[in-house]
Amino acid sequence: MERQREFTEKLRRRADALDRRPLAMVDTFGCQQNVADSQRIMGMLEEMGCGFTEDPMAADIIVINTCAIRENAEKRVYGLLGRLTHAKAAKPEQVICLCGCMAQQRTVADKVRSSYRHVDLVFGPQALWRFPELLHTVYTQRRRLFSIDDEHGSIAEGMPVVRESRVKAWVSIMYGCNNFCSYCIVPYVRGRERSRDAAAILDEVRGLVEEGYKDITLLGQNVNSYGKDLEGGMDFADLLAAIDEIPGDYYIRFMTSHPKDATKKLFDTMARCHHVAKQLHLPVQSGNDRVLEAMNRRYTREKYLGQVAYARQVMPDLVLTSDIIIGFPGETEAEAMDTVSLVEQVRYDALFTFIYSPRPGTPAAKLPDPAARAEKQLWFDKLLEVQNRISAEIHQGYVGKTVRVLVDAESGDARWPLQSRTEGGRLVHLTGPREAIGTFAEAKVLDSNTWALFGEIIPSKK
Repeated sequence: MERQREFTEKLRRRADALDRRPLAMVDTFGCQQNVADSQRIMGMLEEMGCGFTEDPMAADIIVINTCAIRENAEKRVYGLLGRLTHAKAAKPEQVICLCGCMAQQRTVADKVRSSYRHVDLVFGPQALWRFPELLHTVYTQRRRLFSIDDEHGSIAEGMPVVRESRVKAWVSIMYGCNNFCSYCIVPYVRGRERSRDAAAILDEVRGLVEEGYKDITLLGQNVNSYGKDLEGGMDFADLLAAIDEIPGDYYIRFMTSHPKDATKKLFDTMARCHHVAKQLHLPVQSGNDRVLEAMNRRYTREKYLGQVAYARQVMPDLVLTSDIIIGFPGETEAEAMDTVSLVEQVRYDALFTFIYSPRPGTPAAKLPDPAARAEKQLWFDKLLEVQNRISAEIHQGYVGKTVRVLVDAESGDARWPLQSRTEGGRLVHLTGPREAIGTFAEAKVLDSNTWALFGEIIPSKK
């Protein structure tokens, strides 16, 4: 990192020599981990002397941070790269960078190398910490640079961060994944699991609380695996308990949990911790045991339902969400309906749902897949119909109640000008003073729909 700071200083001197402040545009696709990575990229760019813009025609540096989980995300990235030819033509000195999970794939790098020759720098998430050195090389050697070799190993601490919100913050506690679910590309592009040192995490969270952040989310591909690669025996539940001792008025959330590693100890720790939100994202993916085995998920429907039952036993007000894939290769209609029946049984507050998207390089992409896309769409529509009804019913149960919310932003809606979240992460659109942003408030719920609650802030009696 000391070496990277030297390159950062060189780039800053370069920026200071210009007659204006250079501008950077950072565009992010994908998950919260990508958002956290982009915030570090922005931190490095800021230390290099850059300001920020959302206009590609005005940008001196463009960084596209990509996702490889879904085919549609890749198509959007390629479409954006195609449009950026116009920005590059108008501004030939502009540097265009492609990074993130999609960029780590050699097939993508080869395609960019041959078909998108206006892209100057390509690097994967494992090389993110070397961004100053890579960018300096592009500027000084005037050549295209591709850095996509596996760089598994130590975690680089001390990278600067630009956080767009003053209320919410992301904290990565580990990187990589060892699970190798048969449909997922993540282990191939983010490498093996590496846990951050607990002291570094505690220092970061403590600093955020002292700065006034109220909603802090711990990130990892599988947070439940935290600490397995460290000496000392601290697991994820222990880390939550240690963070909970930091004084202040804030929520701690986390994602994502893998059911195979979710333990009673974790749920008990969540239940007793004051700052840990009673919210759990526990991706089930399928409700059929044969499909779960084909996915290499390493749990059964019965085990999953037992975990949900215990979590709700110790946390009666738990808000539960999940991920589901419909149309996995070889899945039948009956097996898809097993997933729908599990949704009926569990009654999730909300779901993130997907029709299976093949990822080249994963085992599932090589499996026979006889079901037609139109047939899968019917199964998917049934799943949405059931979950939308359940979400609407659960949200209707909030109407007339008073809930504690964190007001985090303006909504852009004249009728409900404020946006907030409950402890369980439920979205609440509110009426109330703009000064409430960044504070906890009591709100009366007046209405609801499938996706959100609507209410008014109850004025403080102080």
